Amino acid sequence: MSERSNHIKRGTRRDPRRGRLVRLLPGVVAMGATIAAAVVAVSAQLEPSAPTFRGRIDLVNVGVTVTGKKHRLVADLNVSDFAVYEDGNPQQVFAFASGAEPGPPLHVGVLLDVSSSQQHDLGFTQSAVIKFLAALPDAADMTFIDFASHVRGAHYSQADFPRLIERVRNLRAGGYTALYDAMGLYLHGARQQDGRKVVVLYTDGGDTRSSLSLGKLMRLVKKSEVTVYAIGALYNQPQEVQFPQRALLASIAEETGGMAFFPMGIKDLDKIYEQVVGEVRAQYTIGYVSTNQKTDGAWRKIKIKLTRTDSKGLRVRARKGYYAPSVKP
Repeated sequence: MSERSNHIKRGTRRDPRRGRLVRLLPGVVAMGATIAAAVVAVSAQLEPSAPTFRGRIDLVNVGVTVTGKKHRLVADLNVSDFAVYEDGNPQQVFAFASGAEPGPPLHVGVLLDVSSSQQHDLGFTQSAVIKFLAALPDAADMTFIDFASHVRGAHYSQADFPRLIERVRNLRAGGYTALYDAMGLYLHGARQQDGRKVVVLYTDGGDTRSSLSLGKLMRLVKKSEVTVYAIGALYNQPQEVQFPQRALLASIAEETGGMAFFPMGIKDLDKIYEQVVGEVRAQYTIGYVSTNQKTDGAWRKIKIKLTRTDSKGLRVRARKGYYAPSVKP
């Protein structure tokens, strides 16, 4: 695979939504003749024991994390423990998988700030990233993007892992911080991926270089199916800089059902990356076909609730919504 620099493509056409069914639930009736036909056609191409199958269905995929006291991850729930609502209307769960069982392919991304402020900490940061990626050998592939004044991105399979490690180790710090452009590049590529998409964004400062605006970036984040874990190593920044940056990174992560971390020092990184791995392993994937058949491109709110009687004190994290398909008359 050749490695090359990438750039954000503007004015690209929105791809049709693609879904990957994880585990078809027994007793679930497909919604409409088109859906039923697609399920039958795709299933016929697979062995009976295949745990997943692919179909051209408007399946809304939602990554869900459940935590208890002191952020304890809850990974032993099943489909009957969840209820899904879209714009307040109940939805029927069509596919379900937990992180502990076979499910949709896992695509992992890392976005690493290598601007001038990373001069002293880059060595430790590189080691933490390598440990994190090595802890996810079941990932279908990995996207690595480093950013400073310029943004460079490349895509790696598991077979390319040694080359990815070499790339991380050869990084040098210098330049400004094109944070928004780096996120935009990653989100553009993630549109082509089918399955679970998890990305870790590491930065130690605010954006000082991007051509992509914050408003456009947030719209891209809301349109994506990506779960973002943001690490803001802001401890060397003045307080007046830290506050807005913390708010921004938290907003990006929370919009996607992820989480933002703010280490007190560089040596907290290993622990944070270990926590992210735990989150990935404990994440549920819920798929449903919306009862709203309009193709108006409108924003639709998603709410995931727990139905268990002993769920008091548990917290659910998931992306807040999605944009409906849009078909111009």
